[in-house]
Amino acid sequence: MQKRIVSRKASGLFSDLSNQLTSSQEIFSDLITAPFSLSAFEDQMQLKDQHFSDSKRSVLAATLRQQYSSFKNTELVLENISKLENSNAYTITTGHQLNVFTGPIYFIYKILHVIRLAEILKEKYPNKEFVPVFWMASEDHDFKEINHTNLFNKKISWNEPQGGAVGDYDLNNWDLLKDEVFNLFQNHLHSEVWETLKAYNGKNLSEATKSLVHHLFGNQGLVIVEPNCVELKQEFAAIMAQEVETSFAEKAVLKSNQVLEELGFKPQVFARPINLFYLQKGSRERLILEKDLIKIANYGTFSKAEILEQIKQNPELFSPNVVLRPVYQECILPNLAYVGGGGEMAYWLQFKGVFDACNIPFPLIQVRNSLQLIDANTQRKMDLLEIELEDVFQDLDVLKKEYVLKHSQEVLDFTALEKATADLTKQVSTQISHVNVHLNQFEEAEIKRLNKQIQTIQNKLIKHQKRKFEDAMRQMEDVHENLFPKNGVQERNQNFLNFCGNGEVFSFLKTIKTVIDPLENELIILNLD
Repeated sequence: MQKRIVSRKASGLFSDLSNQLTSSQEIFSDLITAPFSLSAFEDQMQLKDQHFSDSKRSVLAATLRQQYSSFKNTELVLENISKLENSNAYTITTGHQLNVFTGPIYFIYKILHVIRLAEILKEKYPNKEFVPVFWMASEDHDFKEINHTNLFNKKISWNEPQGGAVGDYDLNNWDLLKDEVFNLFQNHLHSEVWETLKAYNGKNLSEATKSLVHHLFGNQGLVIVEPNCVELKQEFAAIMAQEVETSFAEKAVLKSNQVLEELGFKPQVFARPINLFYLQKGSRERLILEKDLIKIANYGTFSKAEILEQIKQNPELFSPNVVLRPVYQECILPNLAYVGGGGEMAYWLQFKGVFDACNIPFPLIQVRNSLQLIDANTQRKMDLLEIELEDVFQDLDVLKKEYVLKHSQEVLDFTALEKATADLTKQVSTQISHVNVHLNQFEEAEIKRLNKQIQTIQNKLIKHQKRKFEDAMRQMEDVHENLFPKNGVQERNQNFLNFCGNGEVFSFLKTIKTVIDPLENELIILNLD
C-alpha cells in the first residue's frame, strides 16, 4: 500500500467551487458560520450548547434506542447514543441516499471521513465526546438515482419503482438482486462478501440499508439516523409550521443566491414558496402555494389553517425538501459539522439564512476526502508504459499522442538497409557477369529473391513495431478505464466491492480508513497491494 497526494486543482476532476470550499472557505464568510478548522470547533460547541436543550437530547437518545431495538451487535452504537444524552457530547454528520449496495464508493469515503474526524476531535478535545452519524435520506423519492450500482464493469439494477419515499419501498425480488451480486463472487462462497449480503435485508429499503451500513461500520460506533420518524418530526413541527405560514426559506435562499452570484458562482438549488412534501405510502407530493391556498396533487386543496393543524397532529405526514432537510437535521442533532461532496457542500452555502430564520446554528461544513485507487494490475501497466502519476489525469488522446512522440525515435529507418541491399545487388550482378554473361536469367531470379527476402524482413519489423504501439494504446485505454470508468470519476462510478475481489470486505475498509485524513485538502492516491 502506498499513499500519495496530488493537487485537486491540477487533477482537473473537481469544480472551482468544490476546490474553493476545500482549501479556502474564507471568501464565503457571509454564507457560513466560520471556515472549517479544528480550532473552529470550540466556538461551534459553545454556539450549539446555547440552542440545543437537554430535552432534545433525551428525545433523540430515546428515539435512536428504539430505532436500534431490533438490531444486533450494537454495543458501541448504544454506548455512543447514551453519550448524546450528556451536554458534553456532539455529533459529526454525513448523509446519503439509499443507493443499492451503497452505490458509488464515495458513500464509503463519506462515512469513514466522519469516523476519523470524530476520532481526531476527541484527541484535540479529550473532555468532549464526538459521535459519528450517518443520516439516511430515506424520504428522498428519486428512485432512478439510487436503483443501480456498477460492479466489475456490470450495471446491476433493481427495477422495482413503487412510488413515494424510497425508504418505504418493499423489497420485491430482493434475493434475486443479491444473487446477481453474489454470483460475481463464486470463488469466495463463504467470504465476508457473503456475510455482507446476508446483512443487507429488512422490511423495506430503509431498514435494509441501515442493516448493511451497521454491518460495515457498527463496530466503529457509527450511529445511523432514520429521519422518517414521528418522534423526530415532532421536534421539527414548529419549523414546518413556520414555513407554511411565512415562506421564510425561499426569501432567505434568494438573498444567499445573490451573494453567491456576486462571488462568481451559480446557485445549485432553488427554493419554493413552501419547501415541504406531503408524505404517504407510495407518494411524496409537493405543497404548492396558490394565493392563500395550498394544493397537494392527488389529495386536494387546503387552507393554511388546515395544513397547520395536520402538521400539529401528524407531523410525520410532512417531509422537508433539499432546502429544509439540513435544517431538520440540525434541529434534532447536537451537530457541529456536516461532511459531504463538493456539489453537496455547494448548495449548503445557500442555506445559512434559512438557519438564521429558525434560530438554529449553521454547522461547520467540510468537503469529504476524495480518493483515487490504483490496483496492482493497473500500476504494472502504468510502469510498463512509463506513465507517471501526474500524467494519468490528462485527456486520453493527449496521453496517447505524448507516448507516440516519446517513443517515435524507435520507428524503423530502412535507408541504410536499402542502400546496403542495392550495393549487394550490384556486387552480385558484377560477379555473375564476370563468370558468364549468359547467366542473366539466373541473375535476375536470384536478385529478385534477395530483394523479396529483404522486403519480408522489413515488413516483419514494421508489423512488429506497429503492434507494439497498438498494444501500448490498448494498455493505455485499460489504465484510463480503470481509473476513470466511462470517462468519469472513479469514486462516483465504482462500487466498493470492485476492490474486494478476494471476498475480504473489512480489510479493505480498514485500509481506506488508514489513509482517510480529514485535515488533508488534496486528492489522495492509494496504490492497493
